[in-house]
This record gives sequence, structure tokens and C-alpha cells, in this order.
Amino acid sequence: MIKQGLHLKMGQQLAMTPQLQQAIKLLQLSTLDLQQEIQNILDSNPLLEQEDNNGTQEVIAKQDSSQIDTSEAITQQEFSNDLPAENNWEESYSEYSSSSTTSPSSSSSYEGEDSIYQGESSTSLQDHLIWQMQLTPFSDTDLVIAAALIDSIDESGYLTASCESILESLITEADDIELDEVLVVLKRIQHFDPIGVAARSTQECLQIQLRHLPEQTPWRSEALTILAHHMDLLGNRDYRTLARKSKLKEFELAEVLHLIQTLEPRPGNQIENSQPQYIVPDVYVKKIAGQWRVSLHPDSDAKLSINQTYANLCKGNISKADSQFIKGHLQEARWFIKSLESRNETLLKVSHCIVRQQQAFFEYGEESMKPMVLNDVALEVDMHESTISRVTTQKFMHTSRGIFELKFFFSSHVATESGGECSSTAIKALIKKLISAEVSSKPLSDNKIALLLEHQGIKVARRTITKYRELLGISSSSQRKMLL
Repeated sequence: MIKQGLHLKMGQQLAMTPQLQQAIKLLQLSTLDLQQEIQNILDSNPLLEQEDNNGTQEVIAKQDSSQIDTSEAITQQEFSNDLPAENNWEESYSEYSSSSTTSPSSSSSYEGEDSIYQGESSTSLQDHLIWQMQLTPFSDTDLVIAAALIDSIDESGYLTASCESILESLITEADDIELDEVLVVLKRIQHFDPIGVAARSTQECLQIQLRHLPEQTPWRSEALTILAHHMDLLGNRDYRTLARKSKLKEFELAEVLHLIQTLEPRPGNQIENSQPQYIVPDVYVKKIAGQWRVSLHPDSDAKLSINQTYANLCKGNISKADSQFIKGHLQEARWFIKSLESRNETLLKVSHCIVRQQQAFFEYGEESMKPMVLNDVALEVDMHESTISRVTTQKFMHTSRGIFELKFFFSSHVATESGGECSSTAIKALIKKLISAEVSSKPLSDNKIALLLEHQGIKVARRTITKYRELLGISSSSQRKMLL
């Protein structure tokens, strides 16, 4: 039998206070999310107000300095004695995992009627096809069939259901529909814009586009023959066998392949339906007077202060409820300002460390990237590794070479022949450079790329080259081989 009893147990546990939760939340927010969070707190807390922001915070990334001076970059607020003297929140929440955040849009407004954003219209592939269907003189029965066919077309423009299954779904609506009627309507839809939509295979899609070309188009008939009888050889890029079976010379086959390459294997991609994703850099890096300068985005450096008019009301003759209301919001406002300053200071420290260690990248590009992991930055700035992970997630740096996420500058170590280390990002850049300079008729194999890198002092296994090549989205040598 299990006996019940009372036991006394002592232990230590880290409690997440509301202030600590707020610090964690602000640290992992991007610039767009931070703007929305600041606006929300300004709307909910009457004791907070935002000052005009006329400048950005800056700190010089010197190559020989290990200490980071942010006294000029961070504006410190003076708080009352009820707040702790030190804010070591990065040590407290390092064991907690970051929570997911939403990505609200930025809220910026300008004066004048012309500056008001009214949104933009986006048309999907189905909407585009339905619009053409309504302009086509279909009968009532054909309209039902066309609507069912269009509903079965995916984003790439291919028909995802067979004509037989579509016919079965329409029998309940009209029992007199036959398969031939479905095929006739399908043929008409396939000549909608974009040409080749509603095709059931890549072969059919390309054939429809070729037949839509004028008959006097050079090499049109040869291309149709190859698509009809040698599609497998074309897909495997077996040009030698393809030339022998099609009885074409090498230069003639090259012309035919050039015509086929002008076709669109995914016609649905011509109708843009995706919404643009905007990125607001959190950090700017510029080289001024021979030194790399790191500055925060102006919206991240929001100048928030306490509204002294409302804060002084608690000293007057007011009710207890009003006094508690003002003191509660005053405490909340002070903690928010302190957490915001700590977030900006941490982001500047980490960005400064990244720029200092990766100066070769800013000078010469990805091929000069040095290996660096989160722990390297954590040791230098004296913070926990999880803090570095949070502050580099969904944060972007604007450089002269483009906009990069802070995570981009971290890469694993790969040993070199001389006993040193090379960044995996640099190796990927070298692989991309070698493949871009290869001869299309004789592409470099993964083994050949490994040998070329070994001649440069970088010893990388062939399977590693294959992994990096696939991460770059580059096809194998057999698929990259071209006759043109």
C-alpha cells in the first residue's frame, strides 16, 4: 500500500518576474516588432511619452580594442531608488527559451492625402483564370466544368486531379455530362493566359506552348518531336543519345534545346501572388575615415521619457486609487525604458563584436569569412550563449555588401591542410565561384571541386562538397551539363 504523508523539501528555482519577461520579449523583437511594441505601450501607459529622435547611436569598431564603450551610444535614464542598481537580466533569463512573436507591420504616417497607403491589389492564378472564363462564351454546363477544372489547378499551373475524378464530382450536379465534354473544356482552358496552364504533365505543358508558336518558327517541329518521343533523354540530359535518335547534328540539337529553354515549365509562376516581405535593418555598418562604424536603426533608439506632469500628480491631493494607478504605470514606464536601453546596448555590443571579428568579410567578401560560433561572441561580451542566440535572431545588418541576418556571420569550423581553420560560409562562396566559372559542356564534379579546394589549402571531403552544393541550391554536375 502507498502511504500518504507530508514531506519538507528545500530547493532553488529561478522565478520569471514580469520585468524579466518584458526584457526577454524586447530583446528578441525585430525593429518592426519593436516599433509596434513601443506604440502599444505608449497607447496604454499615459506616463510614457516619446521624444523627437534626431540621431542614431554609434560606436566605433576598432580592430585592436576588446572593450566596448557605449557610454556615448546609450542614453542612460535616472531612476528612483526603488529600482535595482544593476540590470543583469541577460544572466537571469539565459536558461529560458525564446517565445514566438508575431510580425506586425510598421506604422509610419505622413501628412497629406497622397501619402495614405490604400493597399495593393493582388490577383491569384485562379482569379486570373476565372476572369478569362467569364469572358469566354461557355454554355452553362461548360461553365460548371471550367470552374471545377480551375479549382483543381495548383500554383504552378498544373491540373492536380484527373479528368475522370472531376467528372465524378460533377455527376451529382449534371448527370448528362460526359468525359469528352470535360476534355474539350480543358483544351480551351489550356489556351488561356498563361499558355500551357492546366497541363497534366511538363511534357504536355511544353507541347502546348510550342504549338502556340507560329508554324514558321525555326526548329519548332524538331522540338515537338523530341518532346513527344525523347522526353526521358531530355530530362536526363543525355545529349549524345538524343542527337543519335533524333538524327540531328550537334549544332542543330543546340538550336532545338535553345528553343525549348525559352518555354515556361511552370506557367503559374508568371502570375505573381506572393506578398512582398519587407526587411528593416536593425543595425547599420559603414566605413568612415578607415573605421567601421556600427549604428542602431533610429526607430530602435526611441527616446522615451516619463511625463513629469502626470508623475507629479501622485504628490498632490488625490484619491488612493488614483495614486496607485499613477504609481503602477510609473513603475511600468521605468522598467520599459530600462529594458529598452538594455536591449539596444546588448544589440550594439554583439554587433560591434561581429564587425570586429568579421572585418575581412566587410573588406573582401564571403570568401574571407572567418569561422565564428555563438560561444565566441558570448565569451567576448561576457554574456550567456542563449542571450547571443536571441539577440541575433530576426535581426538584420545593413552593409555595403547587402543586408544580412546576424546569424549569417556565424559558421562552423573546417580544418585546412596547413592546420588552420576555414569558415563553411567561405567554402560555400568558393564552391559557388568555381561552378560559376566552369565550362557548361564539362561541369565540375564534386570530387573535382574537392581537389581544386585542396590545391588552395582547404581539405574538404567530397560528401561535404555535396552537402554545401545542395544547400546552395546547385544541381549536380550531370544536371548542370549543357550542350549550348
